[in-house]
This record gives sequence, structure tokens and C-alpha cells, in this order.
Amino acid sequence: MIKTALCCITATLLLLTGCNSPTDTANPKSQASEIQTPIEVKVVVVTMFELGEVSGDKAGEFQRWKERHQLNQRFAFPQSHADLYLNPESGVLGMITGMGTNRSSSAIMALGLDPRFDLTNAYWLVAGISGFDPNDAPIGSAAWAEWLVDGDLGHEIDAREIPSDWKTGFFPLFSAGPYPEKRPPNQGEVFQLNDQLTNWAYQLTKQVELADDAVIAEERKLYTQYPNAQTKPVVMKGDHMAAMTFWHGEQFNQWANEYVDYWSEGQGKFVSSAMEDTGTAQSLFYLDRAGKADYQRLMVVRTASNFTVPAPGMTAAENLLNSEGHTYAGMELALENAWRVGSKVVDTLAKNWHHYRDHLPYEK
Repeated sequence: MIKTALCCITATLLLLTGCNSPTDTANPKSQASEIQTPIEVKVVVVTMFELGEVSGDKAGEFQRWKERHQLNQRFAFPQSHADLYLNPESGVLGMITGMGTNRSSSAIMALGLDPRFDLTNAYWLVAGISGFDPNDAPIGSAAWAEWLVDGDLGHEIDAREIPSDWKTGFFPLFSAGPYPEKRPPNQGEVFQLNDQLTNWAYQLTKQVELADDAVIAEERKLYTQYPNAQTKPVVMKGDHMAAMTFWHGEQFNQWANEYVDYWSEGQGKFVSSAMEDTGTAQSLFYLDRAGKADYQRLMVVRTASNFTVPAPGMTAAENLLNSEGHTYAGMELALENAWRVGSKVVDTLAKNWHHYRDHLPYEK
């Protein structure tokens, strides 16, 4: 009787969290089977936004994954930004976290605690677009990150009141000014990913054929002071700054480079800028401690949809108001290349699950 009562309570709780979810498949699994056997997920593809519908219209970060990887089994996910989509044959699960570290952290935590899924051996791939430092690579390029640095946690003084001998008005918590010699305790300002897994992903994808665009090729010629911005798109290794504020301009770009260098203690190199990845990493770090996920299986690839500084001859305000803050000329190119690079990793992991389930790819 006690066992029966517990089963009824469990079933009721799971129903309330969305286990009896609508799907796009003709024969969805029953609620009972989902309760008894959580679905083993091989790879979670983490995207941050979609422009409209998840299929059939102008694509955001998620749509290519849904359509090209047949992520057709839908699971209601009301506790977060958007529903989840699974390919039950490949074991690939796709999600849209929503924009910003607050949404990404809550979405990852909600998924990690969802009883419908077994994520203990899953790999996590963040695949999204971002701003790139033109000193490093052109629009359309992809960068695999080992270091994720948070650009929100800190002290800040208005730029009009910065002391003349300070490089920046933004400086670490629990410090007396910019870049103290002894780095303060890490409160979530920096996350280091598994460098061997990051390098494996880079080596696997560095020869992937990236898309290019004639209009973008003309626009990158404007960046005459940035030789690396004028080449064709490349796959590279480069680190990431996550901040909720869409910052832009030479002064902030210099700060991002210095801040990533500071928090990684000289090991990281700033390349890409977006909003979510430290939130994702923080939740996975906690889920790892709870035995729900493996932080060592997190990978982040960001592609360049725009630059973090304007082209020579244009002010930061002009560029932000006229283009960067409204339309991203390189967005389609960046979205396509995020999928091309990321799908190489996802397919490799899913197709070789017999080995990668229990062994990281760089392990023999």
C-alpha cells in the first residue's frame, strides 16, 4: 500500500512538471514509461534565441538544429523559456534558454532537474552567435572557448567619474580598484572548461568548410586596421566574455581583453562576446555536484555575427545606433557556421555513443 501511494504521488508530481507533454511524433511515449525510465540524452544542444517559430520561418539559433537533426519530439517545458525538442533515435536534445545569464542559468538548472531525462552522461554544446574582436577573426568565424568570464559581477564607477590614473571604471568585487595584483576570490567571474575536450572539438572541426558571403566580404574590407578581420572565416580557439549589457566600442573592447586576461591569469584570450555562457556554466557546475550532469562535458562554440568595435572612420555610437544595435549583417552567416561546426561534434558524439558514453573523446 505504501509503495502504491508513493507511486501515485510521484506520478502526480511528474504530471504537474509537464511529463504528460505533447509531442510531434505520431506515437508519443506514454506518461508511465517516461516515469519508469528517464530518457538517456547523449548530447544537449544549447541555443539562446529563436526569431519566431521553431521551424519554417526566418531562423534564429535553434531552427537549423530542429530541422536538420529531426528534433521532432516535443516536451512541454513551462518552467523555462521554450519547449524542448528531442530526436529519440539519435539521443540529441535541443533547447532555447532565452537571452541573458538569468535565463540561461535557470533553463539549464530546470533541465538538469527534470525527471524525464537522464543527463548524467550527456555532453552539452553551447552553439550561438556573438560579437568578435576584429583583432582576431572575421565575421562568420567560429571560436571554441576554454575560459568563460563574466562581465557583470563587479564594482563600477560612471565613466565621467573614473580617476585619471585608472584604466577602467569597472573592477572586481572585493578589490580596491582595477586589477589588483592579487586576484580576489572567484565569485562566479570565471569558469574554465575542460581544455582537453575543447581542444578535441577544435581539432575535429578546424577543417570544416565554413560558409562565406559576398556582401560580408566587402564589408570586412572596411576594417583596414585589422588584418585578421579581412580574411575568410576560420575555426579557432578563443575565449568568451558574457555580460548582460550589449557593450560596444574600442574602450570596452580593451577592457574585455584585459578582464579575460586578468581572470584567467594570463591563460585566456578574449575573442567573443555574448550574454549567457557563464550562467550555463554555473548551473552545470552545481548540477555536477548534485550528480545530475557532468561539467567536464560542457563545450562552447560562438560564431561572429558582428564586431565589438566599429570600422575605422565611424564612432561607436554611430555604429551601434545605425547597425549593431538593430541588424546584424553577418547573422545568417554566423548562424549557418554555428550549425556547421557544432553539428560535426554532435554527430560524432551521437554516432559513437558506445564509446563516448563512458569515455571522453580524448581518452583511449
